[in-house]
Amino acid sequence: MQGVRVLEVAQFTFVPAAGAILADWGADVIKVEHPVRGDTQRGFINMGGFQLDPNRHPLIEHPNRGKRSVGIDVSTPGGQEILYEIAKTADVFLTNYLPAQRQKNKFDVEHIRAANPDIIYARGSAYGDKGPERDTGGFDGTAFWTRSGVGHALTPEAINGALSQGIPAFGDSIGGMNIAGGIAAALFHRERTGETAEIDVSLLSTAWWAAGASVTQGMETGETMRSLMPDDATSVNPFMANYRTSDGGTINLCIVSPTGYIRDAFEHLGLPELADDPRFCDVLPLIENASEGVELIAQAIGSKPFEYWRQHLKTMKGQWAPFQSLTDLASDDQAVANDMIVEVEATDGGKPFKVVRGPVQFNHEPLETTRAPQASEHTEIVLMELGIDWDRISELKDSGAIA
Repeated sequence: MQGVRVLEVAQFTFVPAAGAILADWGADVIKVEHPVRGDTQRGFINMGGFQLDPNRHPLIEHPNRGKRSVGIDVSTPGGQEILYEIAKTADVFLTNYLPAQRQKNKFDVEHIRAANPDIIYARGSAYGDKGPERDTGGFDGTAFWTRSGVGHALTPEAINGALSQGIPAFGDSIGGMNIAGGIAAALFHRERTGETAEIDVSLLSTAWWAAGASVTQGMETGETMRSLMPDDATSVNPFMANYRTSDGGTINLCIVSPTGYIRDAFEHLGLPELADDPRFCDVLPLIENASEGVELIAQAIGSKPFEYWRQHLKTMKGQWAPFQSLTDLASDDQAVANDMIVEVEATDGGKPFKVVRGPVQFNHEPLETTRAPQASEHTEIVLMELGIDWDRISELKDSGAIA
């Protein structure tokens, strides 16, 4: 996307994550921040119970790497003039502000299109830009996790409560990728037809798409799918279950279709004799005797430690995975080999800050990006690129319209 300019008036993670993806893909993303406080998320000092270092801030680095920051008070006439001047040079306008704020501060679609009729206007919201709740705000904890039914589906009924989301900005990051894909399609459409477009992605629609097959099943049958407690989980296929290792780890076997895998799987599990056992030697008897198979596999896997199985099963033909934490993945050879981790310069001048590459990779090339900008770091540079002279920049600074 080299040569594409994105003007982002957004905060937190959901929509800024789309800007980060577009920046990863080569776009020039100009992030507009309040000239005094910046993106509200810069002030967050806690994430999921962990204290955050404001100079090494994951909730800023993850959705804002690769961008330039311009400090503009969009509530002032001078700030709005500068916003429109940047919009004239942009291909995409990106926002997650609610309709009332967009209208009050004059950057709704009609205001931005007045400055640039060809601009693609992309909105991210909690519940969508139509309907009685278009003015209702929300976060991924409310719209993506709670209201959508995703949290309900992932909460075992037996705990008699509701699980918290556990991963901050989880739906935000998924939704940001959806917005980036929509923008890519709109750019392609404009290139082909000359027609621009408005794009809407909500956290609620993101959750329903992510859970689409289960949602469709529920609408078809009226039945709600729920996660189960470990002791309540049963399997009709002993090669599809979680098994505890001798040191408390977990190995997930996920051989959905065992045909052709039975002998190899039993040999890797240290149970070669079961491949010739009439109870387990073919798919139908394997399913009919699933509970006995589960018990025998559980004993086998439970006799050795996690790391043994993590190495030993690498040559097994069937599908499986070690049950890892998010931090475990950082040292996973396969993740490292596929450039899933990117190092950027740290704001505090210390060791490089590690961020996660977006899920799309082009031509097997690792991502090259820069750290997230400091608030208002590039104001003068961007305005001077627009041809605004220093006297006007000074006047705008003095009036508080920019920083």
